[in-house]
Amino acid sequence: MSQIVRISALLLSSALLMVAGGMHGLILPVRGSEEGFSLLALGLIGTGWSVGFISGSIAVPFLVRRVGHIRSYAVMASIACMTILFNLIFINDLAWIGLRIFSGFCFAGAAMVVESWLNEVSDNENRGTTFSIYVSVTLFASTAGQMTIAATGVAGFLPFVLAAIAYIGAVLPTAVTRTPQPAPLKSASFDIGLIYRTSPIAVIAAFSVGMANGAFGTLAPVYGIERGFSTATVAYLMSLAIVAGAIAQVPLGRLSDRIDRRKVMMGVAMIGALAGLLLIVFNPDENAVLYILFALYGLAAYSLYAIAVAHANDFAEQGNFGKIASGMLLVLGSGMVLGPIAASLTMQFFGPVALFLVTVVFHTALAATAWLRMQVRSATPAEDRAPFRPLPTERTVTSETIGLDPRSDDESFELPESNEP
Repeated sequence: MSQIVRISALLLSSALLMVAGGMHGLILPVRGSEEGFSLLALGLIGTGWSVGFISGSIAVPFLVRRVGHIRSYAVMASIACMTILFNLIFINDLAWIGLRIFSGFCFAGAAMVVESWLNEVSDNENRGTTFSIYVSVTLFASTAGQMTIAATGVAGFLPFVLAAIAYIGAVLPTAVTRTPQPAPLKSASFDIGLIYRTSPIAVIAAFSVGMANGAFGTLAPVYGIERGFSTATVAYLMSLAIVAGAIAQVPLGRLSDRIDRRKVMMGVAMIGALAGLLLIVFNPDENAVLYILFALYGLAAYSLYAIAVAHANDFAEQGNFGKIASGMLLVLGSGMVLGPIAASLTMQFFGPVALFLVTVVFHTALAATAWLRMQVRSATPAEDRAPFRPLPTERTVTSETIGLDPRSDDESFELPESNEP
């Protein structure tokens, strides 16, 4: 409880940021679909977010070194507030694509600043607690933002203004916090050779998850609107998928601590592929089947990445977890850039439900790759595995999230004797 009180201002800033991000991410595809934007334009809006998010993860640390954490956070939140108000003023697909790049950039930068602060006030004894609280706050706040859209809808100006208020409100707790400013931020680094040498399946998993979840996160709301579902139903479905994935991370992660993580990845990927296939075959209306399949899909799709990071960590040399996980984020981001484009083109030719063709393909590819890797590399003994840790939704993980993860400083486990593929 004392730790919660100590970081309460930072958690409040993060919560408001996530509420605004949850609202913003749902308003654009739903309102854009209702405004008649093409599927390609809607896909590019999602791609714009990912491009901005990756760019922010790389560039914002330089801004922080120049002007400090508080000023940088204020700049990021203020520009994010401006972008959603510009979305309201300029209802145009090209404008929204460009503005979404700015919002992704600012969201990444603001999240990194808060996470670096949390990292600064945590030590090895309470880092795990802080990390768990932060993950819970991000989940709850993002879901609250989506539920707000379920209540307000996306028509008119109200949802845009409420999200803007949440963005600018996120500045206040950090502006008055007495917590000392932390060390400079670290830019995301990319060493594909290091990641692949450490764990080839981790690279495949990060890209596959990025493709599938980038497509789903951007265009599942469009699928719902095109099917004639209400805005509230779309918000419920998206929230259900995310919550199911967050809840499933813990039992699936604990299972992967006991058995070969690749078996868990293979099984979970097959569940995701099956859920997508059933959505294609049955294409259900607004009924219990639809909710069950979305929950099943989210259970699989939003728990895979955390298991992949844990698997890569099992083979990482001491001190390399941050480099491996940071590089995986950029591989993940590249998939999230391409996924919405691939899905929008597929949906344009084969209809809204074809969104799940993309997810089925990449989940099946991941399951097959996991099986193949098990044939050529033995599993890490259970006693040598680093403990699993749940992660926030892929769209909100930054290099500073990795720094906050207790595994970044964990040296309590022994490495496998052999690191050969």
